Amino acid sequence: MKFIYLLLAIVLEVFGSSMLVKSEGFTKIKPTLLMILAFVFAFFFLSKALKYMPLSIAYAIWSGIGLILTGLVSVFIFKQRIDLPAIIGMGLILIGVLVINLFSKTVSH
Repeated sequence: MKFIYLLLAIVLEVFGSSMLVKSEGFTKIKPTLLMILAFVFAFFFLSKALKYMPLSIAYAIWSGIGLILTGLVSVFIFKQRIDLPAIIGMGLILIGVLVINLFSKTVSH
């Protein structure tokens, strides 16, 4: 269940970040309200996940997967360009998340 909570938190955070772009500096009300709701529920589900896993692990997963998903949204939805160094950096972060989850004794599966 902890990973379901964390996945919901990540997806809602990515959606909230997307709505932050769409709000155009909080000048558009609908994306602004959606952003607020998404972040409130993202932190709600993150708090649920933290009942079952250490903060350091949850945050590593949150930031790693969130970064990758946000990068994909920015490219495919907002048509923003990401250069090779950014792609390499995101890949290294993803590798770090995998190393933590596959090899660390800190993670309780």
